[in-house]
Amino acid sequence: MPESIGLIGLGLMGAAFTKRLLDLGHRVVAFDIDAAKVAAAESLGASSAASAKDVASQCQTILVCVISTAAVRDVALGERGIVHGANDGTVVVDFSTTVVADTVDIAQQLKAASGAGWVDAPVSGGPPAAATGSLAIMAGGTDEDIVRVTSLLNSMASTFTHMGGVGAGQTTKMVNQILVLNNYVVLAEACALAKAGGIDAEKIPEALGSGYAGSNLMKAMFPRMVARDFAPAGYARQVLKDLDMVQDLARQLGVPTPMSSEAASLFRVLVSKGHAELDGIAIYKLLAPDETV
Repeated sequence: MPESIGLIGLGLMGAAFTKRLLDLGHRVVAFDIDAAKVAAAESLGASSAASAKDVASQCQTILVCVISTAAVRDVALGERGIVHGANDGTVVVDFSTTVVADTVDIAQQLKAASGAGWVDAPVSGGPPAAATGSLAIMAGGTDEDIVRVTSLLNSMASTFTHMGGVGAGQTTKMVNQILVLNNYVVLAEACALAKAGGIDAEKIPEALGSGYAGSNLMKAMFPRMVARDFAPAGYARQVLKDLDMVQDLARQLGVPTPMSSEAASLFRVLVSKGHAELDGIAIYKLLAPDETV
């Protein structure tokens, strides 16, 4: 049934979530520290809030989609955070990609101070999938909190999977990022070789897609690399942040991640060259002989 949904964070993903929730008939109470982004959400039909606390005072279900672990902590526990407007009927769903240990700590502090539940639910699929409800959502939380948000999250995803307790969603997202972000580099390398070899790179997905080389990423990203379409569906700086998080978690768990380490090094160079605001597939710029970095 339609309900009032709080949405904190109105960037590329948050704007797409706003559209999806409104299309589903929900009332959306939106907040972002950027007034222009709030105005854009209002133009779609959302109501605005003055703070995260204000969102929590109006909504029992609150979705968070912000840029960093520090931002999630401030949204939840800061001076004007959710904690000051929430109660034991509140459940927070954090779509952000955050540090696992911090996620657990934030959830515990929010629960102790307000009684609110917490579901860490990072996503895969980007803004287009968020707008159409075809994301993959991987979630961590108690059975009780998961039950409370399952219907809503199923309406926003093609796949919604409960992976375990709080923090399990973020751990699963790190696995996802290993598979996806390393593949950005692999696809860019393949595209550069195809172009340098003089073959029609546009035909690669058609030629190889039905074999073992085929993947969702090849279908979605390879044509964009060929066309040099680096308009951001996500940002290169976010890719670097996530790869650094992968390595931090891997070190804590004693797992070697040499491929992710190399990918992080390449993205660090890309960002240092002034391309932080391009899409992650702009890693192609470092590998193609015909590109100027």
